[in-house]
Amino acid sequence: MKRVIVGLIFLIASLVELKAQMKDLQSWVASPRPSRSELASADFAKKSLSKGKVEKALSVLALDKKKEMAKLYGTQWYDRLMRIDDYKMPFFFKVWGNEPEDGRSLYLSMHGGGGAPTKVNDRQYENQKKLYDDTMEDLEGVYLAMRAPTDTWNLWHQPHIDEFLNTLIQLAVIYENVNPNKVYILGYSAGGDGVFQLAPRLADRWAAAAMMAGHPGDASALSLRNTPFAIHVGGLDSAYKRNEHAATWKVELKKLQDKDPDGYKHLVGIPETGHWMKLKDAVALPWMAGFIRNPIPTKVVWQQDDIMHNRFYWLEVPDGEMQKGGIVVAEYDREKNEVNILENYSPELKINLNDAMLDLDKPITVKFEGNTIYTGEAERNILNIWESMNYKGDAQMAFSARLTVLNNESVR
Repeated sequence: MKRVIVGLIFLIASLVELKAQMKDLQSWVASPRPSRSELASADFAKKSLSKGKVEKALSVLALDKKKEMAKLYGTQWYDRLMRIDDYKMPFFFKVWGNEPEDGRSLYLSMHGGGGAPTKVNDRQYENQKKLYDDTMEDLEGVYLAMRAPTDTWNLWHQPHIDEFLNTLIQLAVIYENVNPNKVYILGYSAGGDGVFQLAPRLADRWAAAAMMAGHPGDASALSLRNTPFAIHVGGLDSAYKRNEHAATWKVELKKLQDKDPDGYKHLVGIPETGHWMKLKDAVALPWMAGFIRNPIPTKVVWQQDDIMHNRFYWLEVPDGEMQKGGIVVAEYDREKNEVNILENYSPELKINLNDAMLDLDKPITVKFEGNTIYTGEAERNILNIWESMNYKGDAQMAFSARLTVLNNESVR
């Protein structure tokens, strides 16, 4: 009887503490942003959070993030003109089809041109707005064409483009009820160059990607493990060796898929045309529409581009440890309740976890190359949720727990 009473007292105390914790979170969110303390300095945010409270905390933080984005960029969305630092990005969109119960799709479309006079890129932008109208008649979704902020050769893969895309996706979710798991990127010519670069380095944002009539430059396909990738280039399009690069990538993607059959889905078409493919490339849009992003894939292959990011799916590397070309490969197994790191260049690797991935109420095992380096708890808290979803504003990629691997030898 005494043991039962002690258990009840402990349970009641825990419930009271959780209720106070959620009240503190609500108070923090209700405070004006300029006067808010850093969440990282708030004790309530670092306290252990029960599984049952994760969804409530996430909903509070996600709504707060949406309100922030609407306040910062709502006028720009309605004006169809995004501004970030000294850059401006006009954009156009049209909504097609009936809205599905799980939200609309979003097709982000990038025009050709590149290092050319402004009027040339303006003309290409106008063309991109309507390029796939006939195809979209049979699809649903928001088709959003963007005008590149610059007129340079690399107009679609400079660092500011990542920030524009991050912002546009969040606003499309807010204002057009886009499902963040149904976001697709495509581009023609210089826009295709951009897809070659952006699809791998931002692969965790895309349900699928389609590259039309571009060339890869120094892009790598490794990070496309969970992102279906379509390539269409005219067989006679020899400028910049576009046709040769397309054939090479077809072979490379096939090799990657043969080694990893659950990944690297691809579609490659090389029609007997020149640079203009007479819309033979349009088949990529309904092909992409057949895929939905898995925000927590069981296996992740992450190679850093020259423009680096510190987060990719459920993996994270501190800013100071990021390296161009650095590769991390990791997988998790829900049945075994474990994470196995297969390759890792960084002396500090953070593994973000949620209850859809592993049972966080049981001990978690972490391995490096199959050897156990940790067995223990992965504690949920509000701070982990906030830090994992704040930048991208993507509740689908929110993680309540985090383990940090040090030198592939130990975990804290």
